[in-house]
Amino acid sequence: MTIMKNPTPRIGFVSLGCPKALVDSERILTRLRAEGYAIAPSYEGADLVVVNTCGFIEEAVAESLEAIDEALAENGKVIVTGCLGARPETITSRFPSVLEVTGARNYEDVVAAVHRHLPPLHDPLLNLIPPAGIKLTPRHYAYLKIAEGCNHRCTFCIIPSLRGPLVSRPIREVLTEAERLVQAGVKEILVIAQDTSAYGADLRHREEAWRGIKWRTHVTDLARGLGGLDVWVRLHYVYPYPHVDELIPLMAEGKILPYLDVPLQHASARILKLMRRPANADNTLARIQSWRAICPDLVLRSTFIVGFPGETEAEFEELLEFLRDAQLDRVGAFKYSPIEGAAANALPDSVPEEVKEERLARFMEVQAAISAAKLKRRIGRIETVLVDKINEGQVIARSYGDAPEIDGVVYLEEARGICPGQFVNVKITGADTHDLWAVPVD
Repeated sequence: MTIMKNPTPRIGFVSLGCPKALVDSERILTRLRAEGYAIAPSYEGADLVVVNTCGFIEEAVAESLEAIDEALAENGKVIVTGCLGARPETITSRFPSVLEVTGARNYEDVVAAVHRHLPPLHDPLLNLIPPAGIKLTPRHYAYLKIAEGCNHRCTFCIIPSLRGPLVSRPIREVLTEAERLVQAGVKEILVIAQDTSAYGADLRHREEAWRGIKWRTHVTDLARGLGGLDVWVRLHYVYPYPHVDELIPLMAEGKILPYLDVPLQHASARILKLMRRPANADNTLARIQSWRAICPDLVLRSTFIVGFPGETEAEFEELLEFLRDAQLDRVGAFKYSPIEGAAANALPDSVPEEVKEERLARFMEVQAAISAAKLKRRIGRIETVLVDKINEGQVIARSYGDAPEIDGVVYLEEARGICPGQFVNVKITGADTHDLWAVPVD
């Protein structure tokens, strides 16, 4: 008699939001794959769909709700998790047929929900996963999450209510994960947390042994440890605490990439106070100058909010003047929008939508000119780039100044026999507002 084996349960997965949410998705998928679930590439091939949502700003909420709607229409069996899951009534009131809703960081709850609605097969032969786990990024780069949550109470943000207070991972665990990623072929590690600079503060920066050396659970020691793995190391979401100054010499020495993602948000002292951001534009400019004196090749990225409640035309002009003085390399900006649960909603003097639009356009115009001028100055330089993909014969790479998905790219011309994940020495031949063009050199 032939015994028919049950088909492997298949999970569809939709991951929205920031790289931190992407890491959450990777962890959930790794756990499910280890239990024998297969990952379906389409709604039609899935027995159940998990949607990992974002709830940071209203546009992200709308995108998440649209994704849930699509998953329900295309598949019908949907579990929702992620940041928007912290507001389950927002989801269930609109989509009562959703199977379950769990919040961010609740990996066990997501997996338990999958078990309830799609039990796993108990076959140890299926429970095989790569040592580095399941990754949703290309093989040659990976995000390394070093902490969860945030201790700040910025008035425009609800992340602490969605993800809780700062919880740092032990440094030995983080460095071991990074080592496994490199062994699996990763060439670039992107360090992320809600507040990377605060790493280890909740653990009182305790020491742990790794590779026979004591390391503090601190961003500086972490950078030194990662710098010994002989791959690109890129730091994101670095809050400008004084000890960030200690990272710049490591960049100048080539231990980590000379790239710093510092979310400054504004330049007006009054607006920063309303945002509950402990920063001062004059001090920030002085520190940027000192950083560049130590590491001239430093690329600085930041994000800003325009149209925050109460922002006057003079304060917006102050922000534009800061941009001109700071000469930041990469800048993102978004219009302020009310978020359910954010303290800034109660602030008076909201800025009209048309004024926000006009200010955002002016902001981006100023920054575009700065970016174009800075990229133009790199023409003629020899640099090392990391190849990301080949699209219809066009080789697309990134320089040390380009984080994936958010910054520009380097288009390689006259390139033959080059593969994704390969480091290539190139000569920069052209530039526009965001991207570079280059040719390989020996």
